[in-house]
Amino acid sequence: MSLTRRRLFQRLVTPDANQLNPEVVSDRGREARVGFAEQATPAGAKVVRISSNENPLGPGQHVLDALVGKFPEAGRYPFNATQHEGTLPAAIAAKFPGAKAENVVMGAGSGEILTNAVRAFTSAAKPLATPWPSFENPTDTARKIGTPVRQVKLTDRLQIDIEKTIDASKGAGLVFFCNPNNPTATVHGKATVADFVKRVRAASPDTIILIDEAYHDYVTDPNYSSAVDLALSTPNVFVTRTFSKAFGMAGLRIGYAIGHAPTIRRLNDFKLPYGIGTPHIAAMLAGLNNPAHIEQERKRNTDVKAFTLKAFADLGFTATDSQSNFIFVNLKRPAAPFRDACAAAGVLVGRDFPPYEKTHCRFSIGTMAEMQWAVDVFRKVLGTTTTTASKERRR
Repeated sequence: MSLTRRRLFQRLVTPDANQLNPEVVSDRGREARVGFAEQATPAGAKVVRISSNENPLGPGQHVLDALVGKFPEAGRYPFNATQHEGTLPAAIAAKFPGAKAENVVMGAGSGEILTNAVRAFTSAAKPLATPWPSFENPTDTARKIGTPVRQVKLTDRLQIDIEKTIDASKGAGLVFFCNPNNPTATVHGKATVADFVKRVRAASPDTIILIDEAYHDYVTDPNYSSAVDLALSTPNVFVTRTFSKAFGMAGLRIGYAIGHAPTIRRLNDFKLPYGIGTPHIAAMLAGLNNPAHIEQERKRNTDVKAFTLKAFADLGFTATDSQSNFIFVNLKRPAAPFRDACAAAGVLVGRDFPPYEKTHCRFSIGTMAEMQWAVDVFRKVLGTTTTTASKERRR
């Protein structure tokens, strides 16, 4: 089917044709399609997509209004628009004490920056060190360009193993530290991260340290704090953030890195010129300047996540200590047949994450209504595929 202007408009707006469709802006379900083949769901049936760690509500109306308001300037390159891409680093820097525009680099999602970091700081002689499993982008990029990858197993609690990661970082070009980690949703506190950075720099002074905080806005652990202040004051350290998660703009592809100026300058050398569209710039600025909306999203996610975790606990299944907008549950069975059974009932859950694909599954947190419906599906699927949980409850 060809894409006409009428079909594009129908896709972009809500059914009443009065508002931009947040489902399009949030791009729900796209990450899952990259990770594995599209799951089979009943034709015409209701589908709940809790597979890609997106904000199920999309951005707020303030962002949609800003986005639509800039469509008349969509014919302008980002450097000719009234709000041009060059304004973004300064706007972000203003949110962090001591930061300047030179401390920030933009990207088409944080994914572009992760890719650029591997290209900028690793080589055949300078490996990538990364916990595993973790977000795949750096590992995938390293393998494409011929960089060796040192993968470090997680601890028994499915946290990043600090000691082994420090050891793996010796002589590495780049060490990737995803905090909270994806797919396990576990986090390390501020003191642990600061000590990790100090020890890596002592053991391998030339190694660049990338701390990925894609899920920063969802953390509720009081021991946690962002590492941005550490990155601004420490050579060879930077933090990546994205507008794809709590801000609900996964479909717009906006991210940034912030850190020590010389490290950021090197990342700038690999940046895609004018990679952020003119309407997207306005959307990002609107989202950045409405912290109350992010607080509301954090509370919504925390409440719905608590409901979902309790539902699994009542069924006899445990999850990691989730500090994100997804949970990683030990289902005591392979994820693939469970995932297929859920898809047949209209619920799409996370892809495989080796080496835990034989026991664990990742579930994104949707709306309360979505999770209530999904939990009913989980009960049916888990009840018909195994009796493990029920046997344990009878002990």
